[in-house]
Order: sequence, then structure tokens, then C-alpha cells
Amino acid sequence: MTLATHVRTLGRGPGRSRSLTREEAREAMGLMLSGADPHAVGALLMLLRMKGETAEEIAGLAEAAQAATGPLPPIDLDWPSYAAGRTRGLPWFLLAAKLVADSGRRVLMHGWNGPDGAVRTGVAALNIPVATTTEGAKTALEAGNLVYMPLEEMHPALFSLLSLRGVLGLRSCANTVCRMLNPGRARASVQGVFHPSYRLLQADAAQLLAWESLSVIKGGGGEFERHPGKGVEAFGLRGGARWQASLPELIDDQMRLGDLTFPMTALEALWARDEAPTFARAMVLGTAALALETLGDSGDADDLWHQRTRALPEKV
Repeated sequence: MTLATHVRTLGRGPGRSRSLTREEAREAMGLMLSGADPHAVGALLMLLRMKGETAEEIAGLAEAAQAATGPLPPIDLDWPSYAAGRTRGLPWFLLAAKLVADSGRRVLMHGWNGPDGAVRTGVAALNIPVATTTEGAKTALEAGNLVYMPLEEMHPALFSLLSLRGVLGLRSCANTVCRMLNPGRARASVQGVFHPSYRLLQADAAQLLAWESLSVIKGGGGEFERHPGKGVEAFGLRGGARWQASLPELIDDQMRLGDLTFPMTALEALWARDEAPTFARAMVLGTAALALETLGDSGDADDLWHQRTRALPEKV
């Protein structure tokens, strides 16, 4: 079967077209990743966008994309980072991931942020290990429970699909598939979105994929990062069942994330010396608390903050 078969299913026209089944979506992604005709790839991605992806389609697409990744060491928390091109200030959520890792949980971050280099620069500034191989990820996790894997190194074929945004001029389902990739097969994941409608879509797809726990929020610039001065609607799974919660604001401050205009060195200053505005610290602790709750950890993020290992790891 060629990809054209699935293009026909989606594009036959009113009354004749339909969504792909989970199995068809899985097959379609396998064909795209293995080098299907680029015209058919573009047609299928844009037809899915125009129609609007279903949870079954996202689950099937993600299954095929995950199957193409190599085995990784056991992971406790999957943390995708795929927001791009939005002004949002520093990636303070990296410190939240460090705090979760400091609590003893293994955290795998993976991503690509397009023209926005802030996340990669922050990863380097905080000496978060970057791995391009399974062995490198294993070494980093054993040393400090935290590793970042660049999508272009971890999954070049999926990266190529994601990069078609520059050709097609529009986002595609590849953006959602990347967030649902979960390359370490973790039972828990935290995800940020920019468009609120994707929160339920990703939660429903995760349930089809038999994930145990998931938290999806409309976060800072599309990342999993909680604004401490605003209430947050969270969606996802707990115990494999659909879950939703309204989280109240943590502090009385409506500051915009982009208003925190600090140099990248501010990330290290907050982690190592606790030097930062109350707003930034509250953002880190609130984000970490939700990540820990996703893991079923009832520990206090404030206590973990005071007990954290302040020294940054050596550069690798």
C-alpha cells in the first residue's frame, strides 16, 4: 500500500472522505518516515490539518514514530519541548526539570524549537547533559537523572516531517506527534501547548496509548511552564483515566513572561544562589510541583528547593 491510499481516504470529498483509523494512521506514518513521495506527504499532512486530527489518528501516528526510536534506559518522566518562535523570556521550566531530577526521578527532555534558540542555550548554560545516542542518555541519567535529546539527532526522519513547516507554511500534526513521542516509554508525561484545543486531543490520544499519567497545560509560550499569577486549566490522565483540574494562581502578580528580561545567566543565579524575582521562583516551583504531582509524588516542591543540589554538573 502506498501513502496515496491514505490521501484518498482523507480527501475524497464531502460525504466520501473520513478520518484514518488508528491502524491506518500508524501505517501512514511508517510510510512517511521511510521516504514516501514528498507530494503525498505534503497532501496528507495538510488534509489532516484541514480536517482536524482525531485522537485515534494521533495515537497511531505517535505509535509508528515511537517504534522508529531505539531503546532507551527506564524513564520516570517524559518532558517534550517543542514550542517555537514565541517571545516568552528565559526557559525557567528547565530549572523545574532539574528540581524533579534532583528528587531522584529520571527525566528525559527532548525537543526542537525552530528559530527560538533560548531552550538550547539554557540547556547549555545549566550544563544539562545532551545525548545523541542511547549510551549517552544512559550515562547522563545514571550521573544526574536528567538528559536532553535533540530531535534532529534522536529521530532524523520525524525531524524532517516537522521541518516541512518551512515548506508548507503551516504547522502540521508532526508538532503534536513530537509532543506525544515519549521515546523513553515513560508512564508519565508533562506537556505544554499554545492552542488550548490540543489539551484534550493529547489527553485522549495518551489514554488510547495506555499511558498512566499526563498533565497538559497552556503553558508559557507553549511549553510546560506554569504562570504563577494565573489560574491554570490542566487536562490529562491519572491512573489511566481522564483527569481535569482547575489550579489556582500561586501569587498575586499578573506579569507577562516576556517582561522578565534577564540574561541567560539568571537561570544559574536562581538555581545556585536563589537570586531572582519572586515571580520567577514561583514559576519554577509551581511547574515542578505539577510535574511531581503527575508522577504521583506528594512531596513539597518548596522543601525540595531548599534541599536541592545547588552545584551545576560538570560540562560533558
